[in-house]
Amino acid sequence: MPAVKPDPTLRGAVDLAREAAESIAEAGTVGDHLGMEMVEDRVGTHYFACTAGAYPGWRWAITVARVPRSKVVTVSETNLVPGDGALLSPEWVPYADRLAPGDIGPGDVTPKIDDDPLLVAGFEATGDEDVDRVALYELGLGRERVLSAEGRDAAAQRWYDGDHGPHAPVAQKAPAPCSSCGFFIPMAGALRSFFGVCANAWSPSDGSVVSLDHGCGAHSEVDVEAPEPEVVAPPVLDDNQLERV
Repeated sequence: MPAVKPDPTLRGAVDLAREAAESIAEAGTVGDHLGMEMVEDRVGTHYFACTAGAYPGWRWAITVARVPRSKVVTVSETNLVPGDGALLSPEWVPYADRLAPGDIGPGDVTPKIDDDPLLVAGFEATGDEDVDRVALYELGLGRERVLSAEGRDAAAQRWYDGDHGPHAPVAQKAPAPCSSCGFFIPMAGALRSFFGVCANAWSPSDGSVVSLDHGCGAHSEVDVEAPEPEVVAPPVLDDNQLERV
């Protein structure tokens, strides 16, 4: 693609571009001329600093043009565009994708995803013997779909990296892992080798899925040395001492 030719006529139209910027801007918010760049032949854009307090880092962009063999410059577009360090709104997320874990409240219902890759039909073979055995059993429970291998792996990774995995602060300081705790209930199926459920009311993980190498201070087999009982000496009444009032 050939390079765009420089255009001295458009480059010199700074005053025209400033006048166009001031016609759309709040009074006093068109600052210094920041330069001009060619967009294509006989079309260029002048930039001016925006001094409005609400738009730090933004620029006024005024596009000018001229017809072939003419020295008359006209204004094509006037815009306010972000520059380096401009304050921008968060990236647009479609409404259908805005739901995040933890957003579901009482009465909320999520839409069904027919082609969800995390689920497969209960009778569909996944290639994992343990998963397929569970899936065949689930047919009798009336569930049309069960976790796919991808869904199982995604859940396992999420749990392992979360607050009930080995990297949680409470697990880092735990005296022993969940795998040796009497309150640990192993899961069934393919996840049995990695996870279980905590059944200790004193544990911060009670009722939650925990990894075998998670842990907390409520481990069933760990004890602490009981402190010596505090002895408080009874008060002594000395009748020989007089209190001067």
